[in-house]
Amino acid sequence: MKRLICLLASAVLSVYGLNHAIAAEGDYPKGEWVQLFNGKDLTGWTPKIRYHELGDNNGDTFRVRDGLLQVRYDGGKYEKFGEQFGHLFHKDSFSNYRFRVEYRFVGEQCAEGPGWATRNSGVMIHGQDPKSIEKDQDFPASIEVQLLGGNGKEKRTTSNLCTPSTNVEMKGKLQLQHCINSTSKTYHGEDWVTAEIEVHNNEVIRHLLDGEVVLEYNKPQLDERDSYAKKLIKDGNLMLTDGSISLQSESHPIDFRKVEIMVLEE
Repeated sequence: MKRLICLLASAVLSVYGLNHAIAAEGDYPKGEWVQLFNGKDLTGWTPKIRYHELGDNNGDTFRVRDGLLQVRYDGGKYEKFGEQFGHLFHKDSFSNYRFRVEYRFVGEQCAEGPGWATRNSGVMIHGQDPKSIEKDQDFPASIEVQLLGGNGKEKRTTSNLCTPSTNVEMKGKLQLQHCINSTSKTYHGEDWVTAEIEVHNNEVIRHLLDGEVVLEYNKPQLDERDSYAKKLIKDGNLMLTDGSISLQSESHPIDFRKVEIMVLEE
């Protein structure tokens, strides 16, 4: 009977595309924080930068220095940014978890980086497999937890939501706008900020700062209007139940001091 139940559960997960996420999560202890960044190198992480092949870390964009995972544009390949948006993908995909990063914005934006990308980065969750990303695709189909720094004057929330090739629901209503602000305070300067994300496959996603929920939504899904998303939709199923996790390079230098995950029980 137990074997039959396991087989049936496996079949259900396969229908909803969860098999690879469950396989990855099965390698992690439940309810314990696990470091995904070893503080020494990029083991377990693969870059995908627009206009470059998967694995090509153009200009040493993603690097490890002094125990920090850094995003930089001084490697001789960025005389101007040229919309070379990049993402650093972790090797595993996940479905039910808490994810936490400690980050800070530093220095000056890369030349000709877009104005909206000043002190702007993000964590992409429920993302597509990086192997399926096209060479000139700017962002993976994913849910973006947008990380923003203040300019020292105006209010600017962080841990916002952006939806490249995707949509979400809030209070039972489908949201079609690309970005939705959180209720966070503004973080100016170069101090470290801790951002946390709580993910329960397709049920609910929460953004937290200082232990408080600043944004919550449901039913992350592919946007059937989007050309990239259309290639990922299988049998008419739009719902995202799991996916890749990646860190952004969007033209402004940023440091990550800690990158960790806690896999949750189903």
